[in-house]
Amino acid sequence: MGELTYEAGYSDGDIDTNLTQNRDLSSIVDERYSRRQTLFGGVAASAMAFFGTSLLAACGDDNDAPVVSAGEAAATTSGKVVTLTGTATDDDEIVTSGWKQTGGPDVELSGTNGNAVTFIAPSVTAATDLTFEFSATDSDSETTSATTKVTVSPAALGFTAVAKNMADVVTVPAGYSVAIGTRLGDPIAAGVPAYANDGTDTNFAQRIGDHGDALHYFGLNASAARDDTSSNRGLLVQNHENLNVQYLHPNGPSPVPRPVSEAIKEIEAHGVSVTEYADAGDRNWSYKQDSAFNRRITPNTPVAFKGPVAGSDFLKTVAAPQGNTGTGTINNCANGVTGWATLLTCEENWAGYFRRDNSGDGTDNANRTERELTALRRYGVNSGSGNYAWSSAGNDPIFRRWDARAVGTSALQDYRNEPNKFGWVLEIDPYDPGSTPRKRTALGRFGHEGAWVGRLIEGQKVVVYMGDDSRREYLYKYVSNASWSAADAQSADRLAMGDKYLDNGTLYVARFDANGTGRWLPLVFGQVPNRPAVGDAPEYQFASQADILVNTRLAADAMGATPMDRPEWTAVNPANGEVYLTLTNNNASNRPLGGTDAANPRHYGDPKINGGSTSFGNPNGHIIRLRENGDSNAATAFAWDIYLFGADSADADPANVNLSGLDASNDFSSPDGLWFSRKSNAAGAASPLLWIQTDDGAFTDRTHNQMLAAMPGQVGDGGAKTITNKNADGATAQQATIVGTAATGTNLRRFLTGPSECEITGVDTTPDGRTLFVGIQHPGEDGEANAPSSHWPQSQSGTNSGRPRSAVAIITKDDGGVIGL
Repeated sequence: MGELTYEAGYSDGDIDTNLTQNRDLSSIVDERYSRRQTLFGGVAASAMAFFGTSLLAACGDDNDAPVVSAGEAAATTSGKVVTLTGTATDDDEIVTSGWKQTGGPDVELSGTNGNAVTFIAPSVTAATDLTFEFSATDSDSETTSATTKVTVSPAALGFTAVAKNMADVVTVPAGYSVAIGTRLGDPIAAGVPAYANDGTDTNFAQRIGDHGDALHYFGLNASAARDDTSSNRGLLVQNHENLNVQYLHPNGPSPVPRPVSEAIKEIEAHGVSVTEYADAGDRNWSYKQDSAFNRRITPNTPVAFKGPVAGSDFLKTVAAPQGNTGTGTINNCANGVTGWATLLTCEENWAGYFRRDNSGDGTDNANRTERELTALRRYGVNSGSGNYAWSSAGNDPIFRRWDARAVGTSALQDYRNEPNKFGWVLEIDPYDPGSTPRKRTALGRFGHEGAWVGRLIEGQKVVVYMGDDSRREYLYKYVSNASWSAADAQSADRLAMGDKYLDNGTLYVARFDANGTGRWLPLVFGQVPNRPAVGDAPEYQFASQADILVNTRLAADAMGATPMDRPEWTAVNPANGEVYLTLTNNNASNRPLGGTDAANPRHYGDPKINGGSTSFGNPNGHIIRLRENGDSNAATAFAWDIYLFGADSADADPANVNLSGLDASNDFSSPDGLWFSRKSNAAGAASPLLWIQTDDGAFTDRTHNQMLAAMPGQVGDGGAKTITNKNADGATAQQATIVGTAATGTNLRRFLTGPSECEITGVDTTPDGRTLFVGIQHPGEDGEANAPSSHWPQSQSGTNSGRPRSAVAIITKDDGGVIGL
């Protein structure tokens, strides 16, 4: 910042015609500047601008007041760090100096005493003035003050886009730093040894699990109680979806029959972790190994079933003949968070874990009804030994339960119904490590990719939006019977609030119509027709509401819902309530040239730069969004458009494939994770940032998986468009659709790329928005124990050795500002 000075002396007005005894101005100024050094002051806004100086001096006689400066008027945007620097000089000693705010939205000054203070520019919807006063007092108690103004404009993306790359590190924009949080195998209980990372480690019931996925930060105060505003201490709750078994054992997994020790390790490495984190100062985070809050919820953890299916015959097994209890959770992918501070963790691709074949005595299929077989086929519980053949490890129930064959005389003699105990949303109270998690059966059973709660509005119903992560599956909405009462947000019995809002309500499935509107179709017994015969599967007649909720996919089929291009995460804009859904991708067999529709409009080829075969279908995916009619949670109709289309900007047809106008700074493929910044800080208040994470195969010839930051508009900000799709043989077909406004560098930028072969999944910030937690899943997933294809997270600090580990990346802005702004 340049220094501004005053020239001493005057060139005119030297003749004194005033005969009073008052001293002339020239002599006062000459005296003052002969004994004072001219100083400068100002306001500095990191990554924005430096501001100039203005001086205010009080004139005195024998006891002159201090000369002070508060700086010239300046401008910034929401979420930026602003530094106010005042200056003061005097013949006598300056005893005190400090700042106070005198106008505009309140901000928190980082210490009001002294010449310099900082604050975070607040969230605003239009240019807004903040005024501040700087005062200094000398040893003779003479005080002088000066004022300055800072004009704050609405939030804007405030970083330079990260370039596509293949580095084996997490790459972030200039001005940001990456630290590593909890990693696969880290001990989360006292006395558990450090992770050797050579395959010899055991006791994953007290270690961080594998394949860290969706995560959420829950605040704690100094008294270790819930505090939704705390940004320096909290609980990080993370899903652990699956395994890289080649790194989990010394030399990879042993063949069938599986050794007990290996099977136990693999089972325990699934599930959910709760871990206490604390900031030692300046966003220097670490986790507390021996915290009383630390907990693992694994496939072996007792759970309770709640809602319409609890106690039904669908859930009865030899281990739980009453049908209202179960054991554990599996393949936990995306999540949700309630207004009463509990976590909703979602069981996604659970079906493949079960043994179900017709070998041996051949009684599996023979002992099942046609209804059972139809349901099993629809959910993919097919013949085979199960993903990891855990049932082969012995007769202990923790292994036997993964054998879903009907080998007994009834369901109470075996585990044929065990698959019915998975595919649910599980509610966890992170603040109570002794509580029993509850599976909320009113939310339906399918491949839950997420369960995001809509805006909580006093007097309106509570809603939960959920995707079913498989190609040609559906989008669902649950609407509670009870209306929201804000008083329930602080209830001490948090799981009882789940009973109130999540156990009694109506489940709907979405139909997207060609004109940009849609309907929520109720999945209610008596209103759902029989599901027609499909192939070898006969017509399916629903027997009860429990039947509909256990076999939700069959009910959605029967209602004529719209099959989507692999529905994954949902997110709700906290400012306007609009709902976003990632549609990760689809292949040519599930989205052929003649099988597109307005909501899933593309069929095209994505070429490989290495000469590999071109992928056809919708290999890059898209993001659709909807707005409920009347902005009512209970609405049964909505408007929709397609917010963004994934595409490779280098080779995609701009007219028919790259419909969002992506360029090198923001092109992406296979959107997966989706999350809006918290409304408690400038990134999520007025114009919330949307964070988009990818799980990609089509674009990995260009770059590792990535996370982008977006400032989306709203449903209807684009218009209708007709595109021409092209098949592998050159045949074409036209499809009308509805697109959102085009992407630009102003509203969409690449914020992060991950290490080799990883998926970017899981994102949250502290309430103040100044620390970002990001899940980095399965780096080096295609490598081997003796030849890892990644060395992350060790590589983040330059060590290119050791087996890779899923871990949490902790990202902060070097100047302490709000992430992304």
